[in-house]
Amino acid sequence: MTAPVRMGRLAGVVRAAAPRLGTVRLVVVDGPAGSGKTTLAAALAASLRVSGTEIAVFHLDDIYDGWAGLDGVGERFAAWVLEPLADGRPGRYRRYDWAAGEFAEWCDLPVRDVLIVDGCGAAQRCVDDVATLRIWVEAPAALRLERGIARDGEAMRAEWLGWMALEAEHFERESTRERADVVVDGTARLTP
Repeated sequence: MTAPVRMGRLAGVVRAAAPRLGTVRLVVVDGPAGSGKTTLAAALAASLRVSGTEIAVFHLDDIYDGWAGLDGVGERFAAWVLEPLADGRPGRYRRYDWAAGEFAEWCDLPVRDVLIVDGCGAAQRCVDDVATLRIWVEAPAALRLERGIARDGEAMRAEWLGWMALEAEHFERESTRERADVVVDGTARLTP
């Protein structure tokens, strides 16, 4: 049986760390699609809010350029989110509309005590100097695909398989898992 992941312990690490992105503590939650990144990010945000910490949560899904957009996300993430926050200004990003297949309206991302970013590519090398905590979430490929199809529908199977191949190349090139501060089993129970 997999040991539970204690959110209070992770939250304590974040609270104890000094900000490295301007006044913001940046937490990136990376790993393959369907591994449980968004679930972990939400649980960590809830744990941090209990102590009164101001949190913003950002999903890289909002700035991928569709199913083939993993490789360009690092540049958009740096320009739209990291650079403004480093200067003490709110981030501003153009949300990708998955149904329309194009970028849509501009959205603001406020400056908060902690910014939690989840998504494939969140822990690219461009965050190494500014991230407070790099979390890698993993789960078996078959389970990840099952979760993705359950969420997006059987019609998206080919997109999921293509994405899984892209992310595997990306993670190998970036050595993402090896650079993580914490590795989490995405099948483990999350506890306070």
